[in-house]
Amino acid sequence: MNGVLPDSEIRNLIRSGIITAEPEIIPEQLQPASLDLRLGNTAYRLRASFLAGKGRRIADRLADLQMHQMDLTGGAVLERGCVYLVPLMERLNLPEGLTAVANAKSSTGRLDLLTRLVSDDGTEFDRLPEGYDGPLYAEICPRSFSVLVRPGMRLNQLRLRRGQAVLSDGELRELHARAPLMGGGEALIDQGLGFSVDLRPESGDLVGYRARPHSGVIDLDRIGEYPAAEFWDELHSSDGRLILDPGAFYILVSRESVAIPADYAAEMAPYLAMVGEFRVHYAGFFDPGFGIGSTGAGARGVLEVRCHEAPFVLEHGQVVGRLVYERMATRPEQLYGAGIKSNYQGQGLKLAKQFR
Repeated sequence: MNGVLPDSEIRNLIRSGIITAEPEIIPEQLQPASLDLRLGNTAYRLRASFLAGKGRRIADRLADLQMHQMDLTGGAVLERGCVYLVPLMERLNLPEGLTAVANAKSSTGRLDLLTRLVSDDGTEFDRLPEGYDGPLYAEICPRSFSVLVRPGMRLNQLRLRRGQAVLSDGELRELHARAPLMGGGEALIDQGLGFSVDLRPESGDLVGYRARPHSGVIDLDRIGEYPAAEFWDELHSSDGRLILDPGAFYILVSRESVAIPADYAAEMAPYLAMVGEFRVHYAGFFDPGFGIGSTGAGARGVLEVRCHEAPFVLEHGQVVGRLVYERMATRPEQLYGAGIKSNYQGQGLKLAKQFR
């Protein structure tokens, strides 16, 4: 059946050798609708970001673009503002009819840690065509904070698709009528499910956070380790407005709560050009079961926002992006939530898991 492959089918791809890895893939890598990818033992500091290009291999281009090589075995710091390439432990041999797309994991996006998949023969980031047979690489560019990484860390994830999976607006309206996908506002359906920003919280006036420049190094393995105030400035608003500074990175939250039914997955579109000169969301996969939980009340989407070019006034309720829903090929064996130690189920405004 066409659609996004669930955990059970990904497990079959591993058994059949379509997905291979050294060392072997561990159960914790399998998510309801994706596979976490692991950093290898080496990082290359690059002069610039690049794509391999048609008919070319990443390894053949490294000699021209790498500045130096780093051993990650004992842990190494990836510095803010620099570009790195890390070979991943996983490798793909995609059969005909199967494509793949990658995205940063939630905590990676909330750290403003730009992470993209690159591959041999690649002409775009994060996309692998049917028939791809080769290694995988992560391009990593820490934008706000320097980070300490080690082999085996999982910064991005891979979603596999068979055939056409995206719901049309008509199909999305039908799904919303059967099982409401959004709470807290009228559903705006136009090439996906639109969502807006919350700048008038129900209690208090805290509306978000802005990354502080020149903060310390973050060890990605340390959960709940770092005082938020050392890395983030709180943002308060009494009038439902926020002026975004060019180049600054913000954590905000959607006004609406969203839900992803068990037979569907979603991806947040990273940029909607008509709403203003800023990008929303660097980590866009939403798994089946997100926002459902024991209450079924939905969960709000955390917005990772970077403003471009000119200061921009963001106002409460302004539409800032959309969720594109896709059908699953079959229902996953596990759903997003506490059962698989998901960190952001039932979330509101929330920083990455490394902060307290």
